[in-house]
Amino acid sequence: MAITDLVAQRSTCTRRYVGAILVRDKHIIATGYNGAPAGVPHCLDVGCLREQQGIPSGERHELCRGLHAEQNAIIQVALHGTTTEGATLYCTNMPCAICSKMLINSRIAEVYYREGYADSLSSALLADAGIPVRQIG
Repeated sequence: MAITDLVAQRSTCTRRYVGAILVRDKHIIATGYNGAPAGVPHCLDVGCLREQQGIPSGERHELCRGLHAEQNAIIQVALHGTTTEGATLYCTNMPCAICSKMLINSRIAEVYYREGYADSLSSALLADAGIPVRQIG
């Protein structure tokens, strides 16, 4: 979890710093943090669209310039031509429902997180998929 904190420091989100790592066979295969896509201005530079529109945490995920840390970690694995199948996700925050669906289809084996998230659907989706989720300090 200490590594997820280091990765989270790279976040370009003005509302929340989130870090994620994917581990398979006791090796880190990818890291991710929340922020704008490559080549797109960061919220640190242009302001937070969600804050400007008064959107509460856990709602209207599509109205954001950034990708979530989990999404960026999955993308990094794909860019490096390997697989997420059987990997473990460690994340500073509980994945949202969108990330949970991506993790399920990426065949992630288990999820460890530190802090909760205002999205009860994510827990239900992961449970339905049989993916163990554990909160750790």
